[in-house]
Amino acid sequence: MIRSATALLVVSLFLSSPADVEARGGYTVVVSRATYGRADWKPVVRTLVAKHDAEVVVYGDAVTESLEELRRQFPRHTCFVATPKEATGKFVAEVHQLTRRLDSDPYTDTLWGILTGFDAKNALAIAHHQTPLTVRKVASGTEVALECCVEGLWYDELVKNKLVRKEPGGSAKLLRGPDDTTEVLADTLNKYKADLFITSGHASEGEWMIGFRYRNGFFRSKAGQIFGENVKKRRIEIDSPNPKVYLPIGNCLMGNINGPDAMALAWMNDAGVMQMLGYTKPTWFGYQGWGVLDYFVEQPGRYTLTQAFFANHHALVHRLGESTTSKGDKRGLAFDRDVVAFYGDPAWPAHMAPGRLAYGQRLSFKNGVYTFEIEPKLGGKSFDTVNSNGSQRGGRPFVGFLDHDDELTPDALAEVVKLLKAKPTLDFVYPDEDKLTPEGQRQEPFFKPDWSPDLLRSMNYIGHFSVIRRSIVQELGGFTEGLEGSQDYDLFLRVSEKTQHIGHIAKPVYSWRQIPGSTAGNPEAKPYAHEAGRRALQAHLDRQNIAGD
Repeated sequence: MIRSATALLVVSLFLSSPADVEARGGYTVVVSRATYGRADWKPVVRTLVAKHDAEVVVYGDAVTESLEELRRQFPRHTCFVATPKEATGKFVAEVHQLTRRLDSDPYTDTLWGILTGFDAKNALAIAHHQTPLTVRKVASGTEVALECCVEGLWYDELVKNKLVRKEPGGSAKLLRGPDDTTEVLADTLNKYKADLFITSGHASEGEWMIGFRYRNGFFRSKAGQIFGENVKKRRIEIDSPNPKVYLPIGNCLMGNINGPDAMALAWMNDAGVMQMLGYTKPTWFGYQGWGVLDYFVEQPGRYTLTQAFFANHHALVHRLGESTTSKGDKRGLAFDRDVVAFYGDPAWPAHMAPGRLAYGQRLSFKNGVYTFEIEPKLGGKSFDTVNSNGSQRGGRPFVGFLDHDDELTPDALAEVVKLLKAKPTLDFVYPDEDKLTPEGQRQEPFFKPDWSPDLLRSMNYIGHFSVIRRSIVQELGGFTEGLEGSQDYDLFLRVSEKTQHIGHIAKPVYSWRQIPGSTAGNPEAKPYAHEAGRRALQAHLDRQNIAGD
């Protein structure tokens, strides 16, 4: 994504400033009284204090109680030490909001991170780690700019068998990968020992679905352990203790810690991850994820991962305040602003190995005036992203939605494309579906009618997999917070208020997996979803001035 000179100036005043600006230092640890009083967690705080000569701020019931002391200290780095039970999505949002309030401008004022772990022992290991990381080996389950990397490889989540690899000193080459990439991706951690691991595509708190457009395996987590599970349900252990950073840039919920089985905890506990980011909500816009990739990987060596997260957030806030930003993009940016966690010690330095930079930058100070100079090195393309992935970049005019227990058929997206080409005015497409047993048998096909607003008001007959025009999703602001369990139903109802250009694929192209805990096998598995659906429908009827109860 293109950053204006103004946006870059805001960032660089903090990150790349001359000596009198850089002199601002300090490291503050913020911790709850309950956690600081625990014998197993207090050493985490003490380790950070010794490591960084840090100050400690202890709060009682709410992290916002630390505001006045943080304003007084105004530290360069702030580490929020939190147990897994404390490090919720709500806590992440509160930290975002708190760290923008140390002064009067709308930008984040301190380089922050949340230091947690599967348990206190895991958190202490992260706190103890000091050796800086230079990223030379990159492995990814989605497209990544290998020209910015010393070496690496990526498997395509959209195109089956597509593998791109770059050896040291060489150029990226297109190769053929296996049908099921679960084991080879596990090998990039176990054997290749990647320094940086990147994922995108569909995910939940406890699993990553490796193939987005075709059948593939999963990475899953349980009780602080991470493992692969291929299409034949064979478990593949992951043993990758080398220190690394992890960017689940396009994954829903990968940063949401909702219990001891959360994948974020397993990455840190079992896979050597010292720093990572992750969405705490289902993501549909993607600026806070893909944008960090732009700063960290595509400007190799310029920023630490902490700084890349910080710089991208500054750019987001800047763009959110620009009058030229569209209404739809503003809704997407506002959604993204507080829903991405940054886990780890924020002062631990992880850099990409130095590489070619698309532009140079220099900040000087003379006679009371700061001058920031940018030197484009690639002409008009100096500020372009290397790849155009991520819906917020405009590269994907349609956004697809599906649940973590859904599986697409190999021709699912081809059927969507075929219908959109035949009827280019369509804004919303949904297909028929069936269910998939734990043994892999497809059964119970559901052949749906063409668009029926009356039926939708009676039940969510559209189901999970759907494709909606991105501009409409942005205009509506994505999912409605507080309707978890029926957020898709609410979105479908709101989309139906904006367009009647809705198409139906009369063919089951996705299967709803009947896994434990899924309503595919037990409609009563999620009673909260029924209440959320009722409220979504009532809100729709109220907006349309239709009487109903």
